[in-house]
Amino acid sequence: MKVHPASVFLGCLAAAILANPAKAHAAAASQDRPNILFIMTDDHASHSISAYGSKINQTPHLDKLGADGVRFKNAFVCNSICTPSRATVLTGKYSHLNGTPVFNIFDGSQQTVAKLLQSGGYHTMMIGKWHLGSNPTGFDQWNILPGQGRYFDPILYNSEGARVYPGYATQVITDLGIEAIKARPKDKPFFMMLHHKAPHREWQPDPENEAKFAKLTIPEPSSLRDNYATRPAALPENAQTVRNDLTRRDLKLTPPEGLDMKAKNQWLAAKPDSVEIEENGVKKTLTGEELFVWKYQKYMKDYLACVQGVDDQIGRLRAWLASEGLDRNTVVIYTTDNGFFLGDNGMYDKRFMYEPSLRIPLMISWPGVAKTGAVTDLFAINADYAPTFLDMAGLPIPSDMQGRSLVPILKGEKPAQWRTSMYYRYYHDPGHHNTRAHYGVRTDTHKLIHYWKKDAWELFDLTKDPTEQRNLYDAPESAALVKTLKAELAKLRTELKDDDQFAQEIPKDGVDGGVLKWQPGQGPNGPTR
Repeated sequence: MKVHPASVFLGCLAAAILANPAKAHAAAASQDRPNILFIMTDDHASHSISAYGSKINQTPHLDKLGADGVRFKNAFVCNSICTPSRATVLTGKYSHLNGTPVFNIFDGSQQTVAKLLQSGGYHTMMIGKWHLGSNPTGFDQWNILPGQGRYFDPILYNSEGARVYPGYATQVITDLGIEAIKARPKDKPFFMMLHHKAPHREWQPDPENEAKFAKLTIPEPSSLRDNYATRPAALPENAQTVRNDLTRRDLKLTPPEGLDMKAKNQWLAAKPDSVEIEENGVKKTLTGEELFVWKYQKYMKDYLACVQGVDDQIGRLRAWLASEGLDRNTVVIYTTDNGFFLGDNGMYDKRFMYEPSLRIPLMISWPGVAKTGAVTDLFAINADYAPTFLDMAGLPIPSDMQGRSLVPILKGEKPAQWRTSMYYRYYHDPGHHNTRAHYGVRTDTHKLIHYWKKDAWELFDLTKDPTEQRNLYDAPESAALVKTLKAELAKLRTELKDDDQFAQEIPKDGVDGGVLKWQPGQGPNGPTR
């Protein structure tokens, strides 16, 4: 009797499953499971992407990524700051459960999505900005920036040592991502976290994109001159305003000649109340409102030029995937670690629960699975990423992950009992920029924020007041709504097991995202490529 090849395969598969169920499951699915390419930038405001309605720049390659898949209109972070956000992405848990509420060192011994994918048969890679204070775990290959890294001739290190990579960071990290994918084992699907430094402060663009924006005039947001009326609890105390808090280093000013290194750094760290510029060969000293306007323009031109560099490299990377035939079975996800103020409410940076800081871009292309050109209003949070990766890979989602898989949404479905509100918590008080600790709840139409160390509340109607200018908390007509939102806030805190674990004392800051004390010449291959 002739035995059908499929019968032989099924018999072998059954035996393998009995011997090692997890390994057999991974092997059986390895041929059709997608590669997962997760691209994350640092501090990328969604309102600087034209697909999200930007009026200040155009991002054609990011727009194309969104058009090729699903764009999430309502994607948010659980804690708007770099290190905690990255910990949430890895664990699928809020800061109070993954132990990383601020810039403290991430405990890499805990369960992460990288470890789960690795044990499930994926080749795992981490390239670029890590910023978690401990070396990556769960990755077959990693090569990361120490700390914040630098824009030009960046240093990256792995388990063997460090190198200087000549060039611009956004392009270098893309190059390294492509090289790592080329060198991967071909009998496994891959999972890559490709993390860019841009457009993080100090907003240093590549020369080509810097020149593109140099002579433009960037439109001002309506809330640039926000006076914080009705919101005295935290905003007037913050130190991240365009008007008062950008440094000479941020503004790319040139120090006087003859200063030693210490004096030079002190000069660059100062916040100038006057700046001398040259226009058409004429020197001019800017103060007051003129200086404020100039600061905003300088900040935005540099920031947007960094974004443009990211957009360029997204286009280059996707073109390369297509040229290799990898585009057909590779999920491409684009997001950022937190939102960012682009002069909104007069600010730069992040941290607050206000919309520019809370909201992030999220676009996912999955050929043959995700609907193309789709836009969803359903709420997504960065704790959803880990469960989504596991679902894409056909692997079980641990019950202690607090996010939910976005895969049904990608397919055009609305999952049962999908969230209609989201919970946020920020801890670093006073911390950098003197942003006060707070938590809150956001629904489709409203937001309630509690600054618990000051016992102050803010309530915003996001439909009538999208720029969050009018705090309605003390208005008599808001009493019923306040009661409803406080009940929802209490419910979410209970469901998410937030028992004020870090309310009174937060961990000490760790090393700023890098544990290697790099010196020129270290590493097995020398200091340069």
